[in-house]
Amino acid sequence: MRFLHTADWHIGKTLNGFDLLADQQATFDQIEEIAQEKRVDAVVIAGDLYDRSIPSEAAVRVLNAMLNQLNLQDHFPVLAISGNHDSATRLGTGADWFALKSLYLNTNLATAFEPVTIKDTQFFLLPFFGIQEVRNYFHDDAIRNVNQAMERIVAAMEKEFISGKFHVLVAHFFAAGSQRTAESETLVEVGGLSAVSTALLAPFDYVALGHLHNRDALHTERVRYSGSPMKFSVSEAKQEKGVWIVDTDPFEVEWVPLPPVHDIHLLKGRFADLVATARKHASDDFYDIELTDHERIPDVLNKLREHYPKIVSLHRTHQARQVETIADQKRRQAAPMDLLADFYQQTMGDELSAQQRQWAQQSLEKISKED
Repeated sequence: MRFLHTADWHIGKTLNGFDLLADQQATFDQIEEIAQEKRVDAVVIAGDLYDRSIPSEAAVRVLNAMLNQLNLQDHFPVLAISGNHDSATRLGTGADWFALKSLYLNTNLATAFEPVTIKDTQFFLLPFFGIQEVRNYFHDDAIRNVNQAMERIVAAMEKEFISGKFHVLVAHFFAAGSQRTAESETLVEVGGLSAVSTALLAPFDYVALGHLHNRDALHTERVRYSGSPMKFSVSEAKQEKGVWIVDTDPFEVEWVPLPPVHDIHLLKGRFADLVATARKHASDDFYDIELTDHERIPDVLNKLREHYPKIVSLHRTHQARQVETIADQKRRQAAPMDLLADFYQQTMGDELSAQQRQWAQQSLEKISKED
């Protein structure tokens, strides 16, 4: 069979306050056209359909219309899962009804072991999950990390494999060997412990992944990210967006680019030069601008927006270097306990407890004595 692999639509996302719904609709129209031209047998969406767990009413209307168009109007089977940005409960409302029309929207770990069979292929739809959820499902508190969890999940799925069929996993996680390259990709692991080893995915003929927005984040023939269909942050400005077209027999993948509706440009230069060359650039595109002027320019953002209305980021070369130098100096002078507390707060989103501080202090004193 042939299917289209996409992910990370993030419907309802904004870019530094700029609404992207119109661009997302236009990008969807491109995806729909590709699906029709390539005569795919199904459309796979590997998580993060929404950008927020509680999407706006406008975002809900837009996504509903998109799924309606693909499934009810174009008659494509749609296989989708919830990602870490989605609310599994909200997104999964009506899933049993949807399946009657070949809209398979899985937000529940338990149903990930019930494959959807289309033509010669079994699809296993694995939504974004937490370790405790896996422990509860298998009644096994010995599952301590994501690789132990995935080992149990894959083993359970293999029991449902039908000989002679191809087997595709649709999932949303950070895979071992991937490179995180975008600010809009949400951190879901601490210290890299939540990276799923691609070796565990070997039983599948293809793994359609979501979560990382760059399709080049992982270089494995049968385990691929589609990336997001649009550029959602300045860090994605140089990425090519698109979708994968996957054939199961003979196995073949084809990358189909999606031209940006409104691109993100990285500009660097003096204020006067940027103003002088503004006519060369599309006024309705998005811009990240780095000013190289030494002198202060009053109201510079509004002055630049007269020529570049959609500035998503403005920063100055020399000011940034000064701030960076000061920050580095402060960090070098900081006490080890302060550095540890700062790291813990950034990674865990919480402050060290009194007990944790006591343990850390004891460890630091022991290390100091040994030195």
